[in-house]
Amino acid sequence: MTTTPHHWLAAVSPDRAEALALLSEMIKIDTRTQTTGESVLARTLVERMRAHGLESELQEVSPGRFNAIGRLPGSGGGKSLMFNGHLDTNPPTEGWTVDPWGGHVDDEFIYGLGVSNMKAGCASYLIAVEELLRSKIRLRGDIILTFVVGELQGGIGTLRAIESGLRADYFINCEPTDLAAMTLHAGSLKFTIELTGITRHMSKREEAIDAITAACSLIPAINTMTFSGASTTAYQSVNRAHVGAIRGGLGRETVDSRPPQVADVVTLLGAARYAPSQDVTSVLKDIRTVAADVCRAYPGLQITVTESRNATGFPDFPPFETDPASPLVLAVNDAFAAVRRHPQPTGAVRPYCFYGTDAAHLQHRANMQGVVCGPGGRYNTMPDERVDIADYLDAIRIHLHTMQQLCG
Repeated sequence: MTTTPHHWLAAVSPDRAEALALLSEMIKIDTRTQTTGESVLARTLVERMRAHGLESELQEVSPGRFNAIGRLPGSGGGKSLMFNGHLDTNPPTEGWTVDPWGGHVDDEFIYGLGVSNMKAGCASYLIAVEELLRSKIRLRGDIILTFVVGELQGGIGTLRAIESGLRADYFINCEPTDLAAMTLHAGSLKFTIELTGITRHMSKREEAIDAITAACSLIPAINTMTFSGASTTAYQSVNRAHVGAIRGGLGRETVDSRPPQVADVVTLLGAARYAPSQDVTSVLKDIRTVAADVCRAYPGLQITVTESRNATGFPDFPPFETDPASPLVLAVNDAFAAVRRHPQPTGAVRPYCFYGTDAAHLQHRANMQGVVCGPGGRYNTMPDERVDIADYLDAIRIHLHTMQQLCG
């Protein structure tokens, strides 16, 4: 085996053209959630991994829908490391000035739908392993590459990989964090609030209880609240609630054809983010407390708060947390410092700590220790979504250094 300096892999300079070519190719395949492009890209990655000598397979998630799984076996006696990322993307929005599937590159950025969330992360660890193979260095521990579908449906692709028995000693989820090491993110839940007032014609508005007016008082109270049971300031920092949809009108059907009539029913749909020391029950209780304050301000108003039922059956993401002093996090911190020459931001990194990620499933369902760290983030999920090329290339170097540190 080749003997190498401690930071040799961090000093590897990945081929810029090759790295950008792979990422551009991935962008050009439309992989919006539950489209055939997801599995087209999965097949493309399996073929590429096989061509580079990796063990690889398609893993069926549902009929005709596949994860791509790769493995680089180690020589034995070292810790194994899994990289995890998703291939599916959100739909495009209005406002794009470049082709969302063009893979356009300029001097500073690479553009495309899902490049930040999170094809750059996926490409970064595949290129890193290809660089490792090119170096002729064999690590002691296995490297496992997972490219999953359905993350935007609650992580069903990663859950399928876990159910199949796929495990490693450590994992790195490469969701976009601007290369910070995220060791804590919130759990997510969706809620429904129904306000029921009393209708009257506007001529007798004083006799009514206007559900819309009451909702206008309730929404800002919810949008600024935190939850009880946060045992640390870090936990409180990942608390957030937001009302994202409102329907109001007459009756349960929310009829909107009679604007002279005072609305008696309003339905609010929202989402909450909570910490490991909290849970769905305690969050809903706190929201009900805020709702009760509004009811007291509008005597006769009734408000119900319930967890939204997910008709699709897709799971929500629980909170994720790992010890910032764990060997994995310290190895990633060391890798970042070796590449960037300054300390790595670490902890409940904002705004990304409000996202849900497959890291939570890997922690809770597979009992694995991990961290979230990947390129992209600043221009995440927006028109002209893009990633800094420098961050993408540095992510490759960070992965190489981390593999050497952890896997021996």
